[in-house]
Amino acid sequence: MANLITLLRFGLLFVLVAMAYQAPPAWQLINMPLLFVIIALDGLDGYVARKRHETTTFGSIFDIAVDRIVEYVLWIVLADLDLIPIWVALVFIVRGTIVDSIRYGAISDGETAFGMMRSPIGRFLVAGRFMRGFYGTVKAVTFGWVLLMQPLPAVDPGLWAAWHDTFNLATGLLVGISVTICLARGLPVIIEFAMGSGLLGPHSTAGDRR
Repeated sequence: MANLITLLRFGLLFVLVAMAYQAPPAWQLINMPLLFVIIALDGLDGYVARKRHETTTFGSIFDIAVDRIVEYVLWIVLADLDLIPIWVALVFIVRGTIVDSIRYGAISDGETAFGMMRSPIGRFLVAGRFMRGFYGTVKAVTFGWVLLMQPLPAVDPGLWAAWHDTFNLATGLLVGISVTICLARGLPVIIEFAMGSGLLGPHSTAGDRR
């Protein structure tokens, strides 16, 4: 059941993408509520998996993969629609690919995606419930806000003309905060992996590689 919910979330993502590209502006006002349905299903699949004792390695990897697909597709679509700069999408894709590769390795070794963190700052930034919730909320608000802004010039030209500078400033701030937290949560994963594998350890000198 949990995997079916994850699959439903995957399907709704592409409904949202189709709406963003093809729907009339008035219909695009539905995109923000649809986004929040997709986000709510992310929490529901984990709850159902725990409640029905359906937690498996495949389910964990599938959930992480769909999380990333949802995030990457949204960043790419928003950049392609010229609603955010393309470099923002690239930052999230590069950071996410590196971090998830490390996490998949940890999961295959019997760790969990968040249990692999060892340092206090790593546990706070990456595994801590507050930061995970805060980061997810910031991204959700950013996506929702940008999707709401997309049809606004056509739906209410007067409001857009009067407030577009303020709206664009809010968009820039939300995107900037999202990028900052993205990097702040990714660096501890990369650093701890590098230290654990000896890449940043005391024995990783040129002489040791002979």
